[in-house]
Amino acid sequence: MVRTLIKIVAGILLVLVVALFLALASVDYTPYFEADYYRSTQARLDSVTSELLPSTGQVQVGFARESITPLLNVPEDNPAEGAFTAVPLAGYGDRDGKPAEGIHDSVFVKAVALQVQNQLLVLVASDLLIIPPEVSAGVSNYLEQQMGLSRSQLFFSATHTHASVGAWSEGMVGEAFAGEFNAGVVQWLVDRFSQAVIKSVENLQLGQLGVGNFDAADFVANRLVGEKGTKNPEFIFLLAQQHSGQKAILGSFDAHATTLGGDNMLFSGDYPGYWQRKLENAGADMAVFFAGSVGSHRPVSAGEKFDKPQFIGEALADSVLKYESTISLHDSITLASVNLEMDLPEFHVRVTNGIRLVPAISQKLFPPIGKVYLQAARIGNLIWATTPGDFSGETAIVLKNAMHKKGYKALVTSFNGGYAGYIIPGKYYHLNEYESRVMSWFGPYMGPYTNDMLEQLMQAVSVPITPMKMPQPELEIPAAL
Repeated sequence: MVRTLIKIVAGILLVLVVALFLALASVDYTPYFEADYYRSTQARLDSVTSELLPSTGQVQVGFARESITPLLNVPEDNPAEGAFTAVPLAGYGDRDGKPAEGIHDSVFVKAVALQVQNQLLVLVASDLLIIPPEVSAGVSNYLEQQMGLSRSQLFFSATHTHASVGAWSEGMVGEAFAGEFNAGVVQWLVDRFSQAVIKSVENLQLGQLGVGNFDAADFVANRLVGEKGTKNPEFIFLLAQQHSGQKAILGSFDAHATTLGGDNMLFSGDYPGYWQRKLENAGADMAVFFAGSVGSHRPVSAGEKFDKPQFIGEALADSVLKYESTISLHDSITLASVNLEMDLPEFHVRVTNGIRLVPAISQKLFPPIGKVYLQAARIGNLIWATTPGDFSGETAIVLKNAMHKKGYKALVTSFNGGYAGYIIPGKYYHLNEYESRVMSWFGPYMGPYTNDMLEQLMQAVSVPITPMKMPQPELEIPAAL
């Protein structure tokens, strides 16, 4: 009997050891520029940049918004009306997918259309944690069918509030952050986004554009390595004004929208919501916030509960109002954009620093990543780049300085319609921290690879221009990435 028991236990242990062996693999340190994903993406980049054709002339601007504030606690779901029995808040796993308890402030999707000659670009931002891949794909497909608008003409972003609509992601990881999946919520978001874009294009009128910026160092800090790292303190904004007098203000900042914690169960736009409302109450017809390179960057605020987002949001809005009158508006600009589909490295979901789950197992934990893109546009004297994840604020400084030296203002925004986790500097890959271990999914060279591609795109849409009259302060450049 004892021998039989020993054999059974030994057999179980052997099976476990074999299963463990088959489930794990070592981290792949093949340099990215020797990998197939790099070669195929580089070939694609060479193709799309060779076809780049900037347009210069009078600018038309149009803008529109749609509410994505759900009606809660109805007897049964009615996605067409945005009414649901329950909607979880996305952002914090410690909420355990619980439904929202109410609404503190409304949340929206907003779109700003820009057109010069035959070039049309629509900048779309929403009070969401990210732009879910299923939503961006659904919107893109619908708009291409209805109005011939291609995915390359849509620049998505989110405010990254951790107190807005969830239920948009399948898979263990997705549902941990966004709650139980509800296809009706995705359907409703696709409709709201699509309507905002359509109405913004229908609203196109001759207008003017201008770009401004200011230092907001007091409101952001490096949360990954503290003072050992660097931070991007620049708040940048774009003023789009129609000749009829209507105007929209688009702003971007690198601090995470996490002034509200997981204990908050009310819908809210966090500090970007307060920023938008303050500007709209002060005369802007629409204010739109785009999460910048929020990787490793946290907000610095004061107060408790909703005093914290109000403090930072309204302070940043006050600075926009102060600097708004100093920027130059232009009737005629150059507009050019480029869109690059990226091939991704294999999944590197690590269990230790050097050991990862095999990609086949990792893929079962995640919802389909889908197609991911890098984008860059020249909008007058502004270079605007977008990325598919929480992009590093430290890396953004390097890219922005490269553009500043050519006479441009520049920004890099996150959450452009796909989500590939945190895209961090390679020097931080081995840190046992949330951003570098838990949320860094594609290996040690995902950061350097993305940075390489993004810099090439930004260089492609930029050409030397006369330096701007407003002095461009040099941002601190971090150590080698």
